[in-house]
Amino acid sequence: MRKNNFLWLAMLVFLLSACTQQNGTRKQQHGNGTEPNTAQETNKQWIEPLTGIRTDRKPTSRAVAVMVNNHPLARPQSGLSAADIVYEALAEGKITRFVAVFQSDVPANIGPVRSARTYFVKLAKGFHALYIAHGYSPGAKKLLEEGYIDGLNGMQYDGTLFHRSSKRKAPHNSYITYKSILKGAAEKGYIMDRVPAALSFATPEEVKKITGINVKTITIHYSPNSNLNAKYRYDSKRGRFTRYSGGTQTVDANNHQPVLMDNLFIVAAKHRLIDSYGRRDIDLASGGSGYLIQKGKLQKVEWENENGRLIPYKDGERVKFVPGKTWINIVERLSDVATE
Repeated sequence: MRKNNFLWLAMLVFLLSACTQQNGTRKQQHGNGTEPNTAQETNKQWIEPLTGIRTDRKPTSRAVAVMVNNHPLARPQSGLSAADIVYEALAEGKITRFVAVFQSDVPANIGPVRSARTYFVKLAKGFHALYIAHGYSPGAKKLLEEGYIDGLNGMQYDGTLFHRSSKRKAPHNSYITYKSILKGAAEKGYIMDRVPAALSFATPEEVKKITGINVKTITIHYSPNSNLNAKYRYDSKRGRFTRYSGGTQTVDANNHQPVLMDNLFIVAAKHRLIDSYGRRDIDLASGGSGYLIQKGKLQKVEWENENGRLIPYKDGERVKFVPGKTWINIVERLSDVATE
């Protein structure tokens, strides 16, 4: 009897030890991120709608689109490395601004936040995003006041939801935290669990079959001043693009990490000046020509506006994005783009 009890206790200790060791190993593997276990990989049954990346949590968040300043005095910006999609287009003069769309990841701090323009508002609408800006043109103000899109604007919340950095001068010092965005959305009664419709993404097999002209660098000429232009370099080791302005790499001030993208989509659209301040209207409805660069290969495409989103097409078929982050540069003409 005593012998049986001893054997039973020994077996129990062995099982408990094995379980403890197994749980400890899983925790270590999960923590260092280098050796995910099979169970964790199996649990990645959902896909992020705007990046196509597999995830172990069901996407539940509404997209948030933030107007981010790209004046040289606003660099480096905060939050860009976390954006799923970034649109870049000219505002006044020869200076571009960004609409950074966040959904799968959200940074603590975003900015500097800049003022709205009608075409930026319409791009944000394509994702049914909560639109964040500080200021507005007359046309954008009209859209926002009419309720065209849910939004929070620094003109009403300067010093409350929006905060000013003492390290920079206005208008390059307005920031907002994601916590403040959620607070403002709650005060306004905005629904924040409306997940955007998914984009179309290529499978791993389709990614391997991407064809086109091999390119190492892409330069987009927005201005005679090189500090206002955008340059992308393909990092073959990462399989992704890095971005530069005036020879300086675009990094995120939040974490000092380089801003990387997997898809570079360049679309040519008609621009026209609409007032004495140099404000523009950009035709984002008519479609046109473009370049899509993925995995270091450039292909000529057409683009169409589908429910507010700019989508690449080739030979009448939609071209899928590579899973990952996407930057969309809007230019006046494709001749503004140089490749090497």
